[in-house]
Amino acid sequence: MSGLETILSNPAYHDYLAILKGARNGFVYGVKVRFPHALIMAILFGRGDWQTRLKAIYRATKQHALNLAKFVSLYKTLLLVQKKMNGGKERSFDTFIAGLIGGYVVFGNRNAVNEQVSSFQCGVERTQSLTERQIVLYVCSRVVASFLSRAKAPYNMSSAGASGVKPLPPDSTQFSIFAAICWGAVMWLFNERGETIQPGMFNSMTYLYRDSEHWNSLRTLLWHNK
Repeated sequence: MSGLETILSNPAYHDYLAILKGARNGFVYGVKVRFPHALIMAILFGRGDWQTRLKAIYRATKQHALNLAKFVSLYKTLLLVQKKMNGGKERSFDTFIAGLIGGYVVFGNRNAVNEQVSSFQCGVERTQSLTERQIVLYVCSRVVASFLSRAKAPYNMSSAGASGVKPLPPDSTQFSIFAAICWGAVMWLFNERGETIQPGMFNSMTYLYRDSEHWNSLRTLLWHNK
């Protein structure tokens, strides 16, 4: 067995390597989710020439991928820190604390990508084709988010609706708290009550947080998930 294989199979390094693979899975999943969505939106609703649209697709995909990579790695790091502080033992609320802090740090900044991602944590996973149930959950997430106080300046929209109303974005401070609570709650639910998670979201979270705990070579650590 080579020195590298020894490190990869050594339990002493497992938690640290899991952080690395978590970042990898987060980045890959972010690209898979955001790129096709951004592409379709650019084709159907994009404005400007195709160079402008391609730049928008790249920016949205990059932001989503990097944010997921940051969150997964930060979440796993915080779990490891709490575990070490508790004498090597894991506690059920560790996942909530890690998700809470990670959600605030990574997704607490109010922008288009973070608004969509954090709202979907309280609703439905966007990568699946929408059934009636998923549409209801999506609407529910938007209704919940609507109770946040609104900022004074409206969204940057080219025109208002027929009623002349322009939607106002959520207050940035309240949105940061909302994002933190959503991420803390969903991480606790996934770990403690996984059966209550919507199937599409459950599969996505399995890929991000559980698949990243397993590898048998450098290839399945960095290049392929399995």
